[in-house]
Amino acid sequence: MLGPQVWSSVRQGLSRSLSRNVRGWASGEGKKVDIAGIYPPVTTPFTATAEVDYGKLEENLHKLGTFPFRGFVVQGSNGEFPFLTSSERLEVVSRVRQVMPKNKLLLAGSGCESTQATVEMTVSMAQVGADAAMVVTPCYYRGRMSSAALIHHYTKVADLSPIPVVLYSVPANTGLDLPVDAVVTLSQHPNIVGMKDSGGDVTRIGLIVHKTRKQDFQVLAGSAGFLMASYALGAVGGVCALANVLGAQVCQLERLCLTRQWEDAQKLQHRLIEPNAAVTRRFGIPGLKKMMDWFGYYGGPCRAPLQELSPAEEEALRMDFTSNGWL
Repeated sequence: MLGPQVWSSVRQGLSRSLSRNVRGWASGEGKKVDIAGIYPPVTTPFTATAEVDYGKLEENLHKLGTFPFRGFVVQGSNGEFPFLTSSERLEVVSRVRQVMPKNKLLLAGSGCESTQATVEMTVSMAQVGADAAMVVTPCYYRGRMSSAALIHHYTKVADLSPIPVVLYSVPANTGLDLPVDAVVTLSQHPNIVGMKDSGGDVTRIGLIVHKTRKQDFQVLAGSAGFLMASYALGAVGGVCALANVLGAQVCQLERLCLTRQWEDAQKLQHRLIEPNAAVTRRFGIPGLKKMMDWFGYYGGPCRAPLQELSPAEEEALRMDFTSNGWL
């Protein structure tokens, strides 16, 4: 943790340099960075003794790098970041930056429960190569996480972050939806460039797109299961767990939506719904890692307390992919 004097120095120094940092990221005068595209949320491989397997991480990234992704999300929910130490979180981001192509964006999950810890982690992740910070809602005291509290939290983080900030709402894990009114207020911040919404409520996604239309603010769908609907309502991309195993297909769905080939997009979307549910809400990270093993990547074990799938769950997982023609 940073001491009080160092914290004060960081706060003052980053506040003075914020406009310079944001302009350095701009794609045009006064315009925020463009985050449009598909991102796989990279898993964290572990050895049989629960150590981070950096060699397998690099192998997975080399394979994922063959697809036309906009970039990678590291230390999101699928990266098991709550189970990693602070040093492990930073080392994973550093290793990914070293391996991934320079023209890809690295979005690093830097969220912590306190505002101060989140700022510290965000600054550190910028130092090890993150291009933007994806900041999940603090949730341990969710009963007190009002719009005002969340606006204050994200504003402080964005004020002090040397890289752009992406809001992250994942109510299935946090029990907390980032309120629409808070998103609208935060969209006006010069260092907040967009949002990943994993809630699955496409009417909410459409409303956020509509209410932030006058801002330079972009929305990413948080799952492949509602990717087509999100594109139709104005989202610009997605952070999709399914892209870790069906990367070509998720990118194909993106192309079909962008070229307005809605009939073909609908057919493909239908075939992705069950597999996507299997590696997200149904079987979660253990299911995703098992599918990665089956598709030629390294999934491996999860870190405790997460447990591997039972034989019955494995069979159900396989059926969700087989019945849709993917296995």
